[in-house]
Amino acid sequence: MKNESRLAVFASGNGTNFEALVNADLPAKICVLVCDQADVPVIERAKRHRIPVIMSVPKKGVRKAERERVLLQDLAPYHVTGLILAGYMRIVGSTLLKAFPRRIINIHPALLPSFPGRQGIEDAYNAGVKVTGVTIHYVDGGVDTGEIIAQEAVYRSDEDTLASLEAKIHQVEHLLYPKTVRQLIEKGVL
Repeated sequence: MKNESRLAVFASGNGTNFEALVNADLPAKICVLVCDQADVPVIERAKRHRIPVIMSVPKKGVRKAERERVLLQDLAPYHVTGLILAGYMRIVGSTLLKAFPRRIINIHPALLPSFPGRQGIEDAYNAGVKVTGVTIHYVDGGVDTGEIIAQEAVYRSDEDTLASLEAKIHQVEHLLYPKTVRQLIEKGVL
């Protein structure tokens, strides 16, 4: 591959989407995990795959722009071409957006523009919708407001609990995200 895609995955928690991306045999190298939380399972997942981890934990008195400038310095040795957010629970600031224009991708567990934010699955469940799903989108300065790249519906049955609906959504995420990232790599976006 002439210009290999080199990706940084950003995650804040369990890391099942990170794991799905690593196991997908993408035509790219996942160079590094960026995590904003200490002692979360995604860090152990990265270690098992021998993927280095950059910790970017917000600190009191340190502005987002400064934290992102430091993060860009930490990412520089990896020559990253795109950022993949996989359960990253922070709003990306203008420093990263300018450094990676239209090369930051996010996954959201609802059919945007409905149910943006941290509680997408729970919000859809509590609203009683019969169809929810998964959205892959470009990241912009808002909360889940970027241009939609791909979506897949998940149907809620009358028997579904919040936990069973969440499991259905994660199952779709683990297939749709790697497939969409692969397509973006093949198109030269990432």
